Amino acid sequence: MIRRTVAVAGLAFLLVAPVYQSAGQDTPKATPSRQVLQAPSENQLKSGKEFGRPALHKRDVRYRLRPGDVLELAFSFTPEFNQTLTVQPDGYVTLRGLGDLPVAGQTVPELTQALRNAYGKILHEPVITVDLKDFEKPYFIAGGEVGHPGKFELRGDTTVTQAVALAGGFRETAKHSQVLLFRRVSDDWAEVKMLNVKQMLQAGNLREDLHLQPGDMLFVPKNALSKIKPFIPIPGIGVYYNPSQF
Repeated sequence: MIRRTVAVAGLAFLLVAPVYQSAGQDTPKATPSRQVLQAPSENQLKSGKEFGRPALHKRDVRYRLRPGDVLELAFSFTPEFNQTLTVQPDGYVTLRGLGDLPVAGQTVPELTQALRNAYGKILHEPVITVDLKDFEKPYFIAGGEVGHPGKFELRGDTTVTQAVALAGGFRETAKHSQVLLFRRVSDDWAEVKMLNVKQMLQAGNLREDLHLQPGDMLFVPKNALSKIKPFIPIPGIGVYYNPSQF
């Protein structure tokens, strides 16, 4: 009886196995996810993803501490440790009862956890609240042939053309077909992108109107005419006039 049962089970397995094998051939095996290199889509071009780091509204929006920021620490059960700290130029703060702690580059939640770990060595399960009292506002810089060169607060999502408008627009001497956007990658390196804003505005196509990130700098060079205009001959004088000589 046992042999007959085993034989029947073996025959059933042989009849069913090809079905599973065939189904396995028709169904592709799962493969790890991978990125496929392809031309940037319209949304990527519009958001500036093709230019170095992601655009402002796509990047990590949590603020990261930097020198000059002011922090207020509140200890719920040990108020004698309450303190106000300023991030030093080297990125450290000096904690009461512990000493120096590096904080630059951290978000407030990351710093809160680091403080709990640090004070956990001298306090029992400390409850700490971190309040960012003062910090450097996000900004961009516009220079060259714009109406009002300078440093501007970056309030919300701002594109290159919008930034130029905030800086007073282009001067008559501007070469707005070669606007340069500088974006710092590290303390020693910066990316640069040349934008033909003239073509974008004339065509009414803002697909390449990149979104700014904090610290970006726009530079608008002079056009060729403005460079040679001081040396253009004046009718009736017959000489080349250079006003810088007077």
